[in-house]
Parts: sequence; C-alpha cells; structure tokens
Amino acid sequence: MMDNNLDIYIQALNSANSGIIITDNTQPDNPIIYCNTAFESMTGYSYDEIIGHNCRFLQAQDRSQPERKYIKECINKGTECKVEIRNYNKKGQLFWNELYISPVKNNEGIITHFIGVQNNITERKKSEHELREEKSSVEKKIQERTKELVENEAFLSSIIQTVRESLLVLDADYRVLSANNHFLSSFKVTSEDTVGKILFELGNHQWDIDSLKELLVKILPTNNPVIDYEVEHDFPHIGKKVMLLNAFRIEFEGQFKDRILIAIEDITEKKEIDRRKDDFLSIASHELKTPLTTIKGLVQMLQRMLPQGASERYNDTLDKVSVYVDRLNILISDLLDTSKIQSGNIELHKEPFKIDKIIYDTVENLSLAAPNHKISLSGSTGTTILGDELHISQVINNLISNAIKYSPGSDKVDVYINRVGDFIKVSVKDYGMGINAQDKTKIFERFFRARDIQKKFPGLGIGLYISHEIIANHNGTLWVESEVGEGSTFSFTLPIMKNDENE
Repeated sequence: MMDNNLDIYIQALNSANSGIIITDNTQPDNPIIYCNTAFESMTGYSYDEIIGHNCRFLQAQDRSQPERKYIKECINKGTECKVEIRNYNKKGQLFWNELYISPVKNNEGIITHFIGVQNNITERKKSEHELREEKSSVEKKIQERTKELVENEAFLSSIIQTVRESLLVLDADYRVLSANNHFLSSFKVTSEDTVGKILFELGNHQWDIDSLKELLVKILPTNNPVIDYEVEHDFPHIGKKVMLLNAFRIEFEGQFKDRILIAIEDITEKKEIDRRKDDFLSIASHELKTPLTTIKGLVQMLQRMLPQGASERYNDTLDKVSVYVDRLNILISDLLDTSKIQSGNIELHKEPFKIDKIIYDTVENLSLAAPNHKISLSGSTGTTILGDELHISQVINNLISNAIKYSPGSDKVDVYINRVGDFIKVSVKDYGMGINAQDKTKIFERFFRARDIQKKFPGLGIGLYISHEIIANHNGTLWVESEVGEGSTFSFTLPIMKNDENE
C-alpha cells in the first residue's frame, strides 16, 4: 500500500507545471535527490545530470547575485524563502527563476530535507523591463516636448515658415492660426486676409470645397491622420489646382491642444507632365504600330515565298526576325495598354467565359514555348466569369512568364486554381529569387523595377502594373507573397458571374 501511495505522489509531482526538487539536508552540500519532469524541461538537463548537484549549479558563473547569499542564510536558519534569481540552462541561456524553498522536518523537529518549487518567469521579467523602459521613455519625451512647446510659442511657426510646402495651422473651429509664406505666395493671398479667418470663408469662399470639408469634418476627428488626400479645385484667381493634402490633429496638453496641421502639395504641374508623357506614349505607340504591322506582314510573305535552294541560315534569320518583331509588337501593345489605363480609356469587352479553359490553354501554350520548364496546374473551379477573356488571359500569361523569367535557377512553376466563396482564386508560384519587403510595396507601380532585377533582366516594368489594373477593373484583387531567396506567389481573385449555372 505504501508503494502505491508513493507512485501516486511521484506521478502527481511529475504532472505539475512548476519545477520541483528535493534536497537531502543530512548529506554534505545539501545535494538534489529528486527532480520532476518540469524541472528537467526548464533547465534542459536530464534527471541523471541533475541528481547529486547542489542547486547553485544553475547559476553557473553568475555567482555575485545577492539572492544566493539570502538563500544560504535561510537554509542555515531552516526557514522558508522566496527569491527571483538568474539561472542558466544546459545551453547556457539565461532564464529567470522564481524559487520557493521550504524545509522538511522529521518527528524530532530536525530538518532533513528542503523542497524547492521553481517557475520560469523570464517572459514576465522581460515584459516588466520593457514596460519600465517604455514608460520612462514616453514620460521623458512628453516632458521634453511639452516643455519645448510651452516655453517657445514660436516653435511651430518657425517650422512652418521654413518648409517649402504650403502649411496651415487651424484651431478646433477651423480658424487659421498660422499660414506660412509658401501658402501665401502660392495662393496669392496676404496674411491679413488669412490669419484669424475660418478656412472655408477665406477670400470669396474659395476654400469652401466639399472634399476638403469631408477631410476635416468627417475623417480627421477620428484621430486618424489623413495622408495624400487628392483635391482638385478651380480657384477664381489662380485657376485649377490639383493638390495632395496631409492633415494631422495635434493634441498636446500645452498651448497647442486640438490644433490641426495641414500640408498642401501642389501637384498640378506634375499631373500635367504625367499627362503629356501619357500622350507621348500613346502617340508613339500608335505611330510604331502601323509600320510594325507592315514589317510583320512582309516577313510572313518572305517566309511563304522562300527562294529555291535557300540556305538554312537564311531560314533561321527570317525566323529570328519574326520572333523579334513579335516581341516588339507585344512591347508596343503593353505601352498602349499602359497609356489607356492611365487615361482611364482602357477598353474591356466583358462577356461570360469559362475561366478554367482559359487557364488550361494558357498553361499548355507556355509549356510548349518553354520546354525546359515544368508548369504544373492543379485544381478547378467549373465557374463562369463575366469579363474580358483576352485581357484575363494576358494577366495569366504575364504572371507565368514572369515566374519563368525571374527563376533562372529553377525549372518549376506551380499554378493553382480554386473557388473561394463568390470568387475564383488563381495563384502562380515560382521558386526563384524572391522580392524584398521594400520592393513588394511598389511592385505594381507603373515602370517600377527592383534594383536587382534591373541589373540582370531586361524590361520596362509595366507588365505587373497592367495586370493589376486589369484585375482591378474586373472588381478583383492581385497581390504577391514573397521572401528573398524563397520564390514568389502571385495571386488574384475574380468575382464569379452571379447567374452562373453552378451557383
């Protein structure tokens, strides 16, 4: 019966989450004679490596801790104690140990053993330290900034006067407290006509702009800063302006409480330059398209009218000319698409079509064109999409072609298609060079190319931009997941046609 009880006690100790040890005080140096499983896990040592040691072996070389002296005094006195002490596991890694020590006495009142209960409180210690550091840092920053603002009322006005951008400071009632020189000169007004007036009443109510009111009255009070909010307005004296507005609510406890800082960037000229570039791209692409079509026709005619006895080199040259004409034709078509997208004139001819067939056909064609790569296709949706079949095929073609192009050390591309709710999802995964976090945020911008890619691969950086806009115009989403050296996965979704027979 006694043995059964002992087994139960040992099982109970081994089931505990806390580390538990028992030391024999009747032996020299009070050695450990028992430890439970949790203690092994906490320290990284096995049972055989622990038995016979004194508990101080866990402090390794860190022996100057005052807690060690306190523990020794309590053991000598035979009293309970609780300490938080630095310990080190078998790998030498630090962990904080919350240690409870209690003496065990026999019937004569002699201390025969000590029981130690231990908990790893490393995460708690770390959190406490970070909280103290953060609190100290925040308090220091608040004190420093509040002191600066209270002591020097000219602090804010001196900043806004030196910035080469139009800046306004408003109070909670949208009354102008300060306007820098750049604002006054840009909008042809004086300080007397501006400072002290409600923003929406400036001049002949020329700033009474609905979109600006929405920004200040509806959006900004949520305490979220407004970033790059585009406003277009025709001012009576200076004409039409396109502006990017950034607005922040300042809520210090000093003199600047509940003030609004507005930065206004005039992008009218930039917009006009972009428009001219788009016009140039459109005109140039159209002008190049006509002679290129003629050249393509002449090359095809030469291929059909090969002279008798034409050499193999002659045939190969014609084939190469045809290939490069096709490449140039694709490039010009992409430039035309870019111009149309930017001007809002992209032409989409939406009709119902089976998405699975388009993907299967595209993968089959690319597999023939790139025999050295294995393009695997898995999944199906059995759904109908309402969209421009040619443009969606262009997106799929572009994503798979990029997967092949930017994976020079791999011969594998995986394509997955499946249905997610009311959408279909298409993913193209490569095992190539990957994309860093900074480039991922810009990868779908027009003419953007990652620096590493620029050095190794030709291109204009418009394929992903076109693909992104095509999917967006179909009410879908295109995104990328990637890690450098781990490859990339480009995915997009498209809404399933509402009256699809499979619904």
